[in-house]
Formats: sequence, structure tokens, C-alpha cells
Amino acid sequence: MPEQDDWEREFDHRWANSAEHKEPSARARMLAARWKENPPDPAPFRADPDPAPRRSSWVSTAVVLGCVAVVIVLLGYAQLRSPY
Repeated sequence: MPEQDDWEREFDHRWANSAEHKEPSARARMLAARWKENPPDPAPFRADPDPAPRRSSWVSTAVVLGCVAVVIVLLGYAQLRSPY
């Protein structure tokens, strides 16, 4: 029974989370020291990256139809080459 008490005491997350003072992580300390001298530029939360150039719909349609035509030609060639 004492072993179980030690186990529960060692991994009691409620006790750890209720601590009054929590030390920041090493990365948080590093960034705080860096930003003290050189603060970052303000940026919106989850800013959109530069928009990708949009292709017109006819280009996408031509690419899809071209792929379908290539597959049909390859299947037809495979049918001609296979001996039945």
C-alpha cells in the first residue's frame, strides 16, 4: 500500500498544476531575452501567407482533359499489345 501512495504522490498532476509559481520554459526565457533588446514586428494572428497565383479555369480543365486523354491512349495501346 505505501508503494501505491508514493506512485500517486509522484504523478499527482493536480498538485503540480496548483503551484503558485511556474517557471517558464527555456524557449520562453530565450525569446524574452531576445525580445527585450529587439522586439518583434507586430503581426496578425495566423496571418495569411502571400496568396498563390490563381490559374484560370480553362487551364485547369485543359490539364485534366489532357491527363484523361493520355490514360485512354495508354489503355488502348495496352489492349493492342496484349495477346488474347
